[in-house]
Amino acid sequence: MTDATDTDARATVVLVHGAFADGSSWNGVIERLQADGVPVSAPANPLRGVSADSAYLASVLEEISAPVVLVGHSYGGAVISDAAAKANNVVGLVFVAAFAPDEGESLGEVSATSKDSILGSAQVAHRVSSPPGSAPVVEFSIDPAKFHDAFAADLPSDHALVLAATQRPVAEAAFSDRAGAPAWKHLPSWAVVATSDKAAGTDIVRSMAERAGATITEIEGSHVIMISQPEKVADVILNAVAATSSERVAA
Repeated sequence: MTDATDTDARATVVLVHGAFADGSSWNGVIERLQADGVPVSAPANPLRGVSADSAYLASVLEEISAPVVLVGHSYGGAVISDAAAKANNVVGLVFVAAFAPDEGESLGEVSATSKDSILGSAQVAHRVSSPPGSAPVVEFSIDPAKFHDAFAADLPSDHALVLAATQRPVAEAAFSDRAGAPAWKHLPSWAVVATSDKAAGTDIVRSMAERAGATITEIEGSHVIMISQPEKVADVILNAVAATSSERVAA
């Protein structure tokens, strides 16, 4: 692995999607980053829980021989902060309408304090099969009838219906796992706060970004701000790439 202090390597951007989504949610951002010549990857997030998903992401990061700017959307914010604490090549974090929990916090407890989020009332629980002898696994999806208002209110209704039909359920552990020591305490961070976020909750996203000391950009839009306004989100990521590159050169 290339050490994160290598000043000759341009940072690779790794985009981590959140719950009820997949890597295609980053397509508009990826197009803009690639047009700027930035190496980019959007691996699948298993959505099995913060502990399992961050361990998986850390193994993905081990395979990248360059410094990494790690970007997370929504639940993916908890995953990137935990995974970056296990990796030695992450040079910056970008939270996009994302959670940035502190050590010991669970997203279920934090989300319950939001005055802006309506996601809880839009979720549907499912019991799915598990290995013999194990208890059934509980997963959550979003009621398709409520998907547009709760998750993607600034997208056309027909686009939201497609996203609802292709959503990936998330395991209950995503909400109950407690976060480990967060990487935002020692890495430079940026945050996009969507001002009409009814899923994660604008109030929670903003307060977490402020606590993390992130450079904050507020954009009017819904929780899926990277889909509705990919150019603005890409600009924040490019700023993070430029800033972390400058810091490595200066060092």
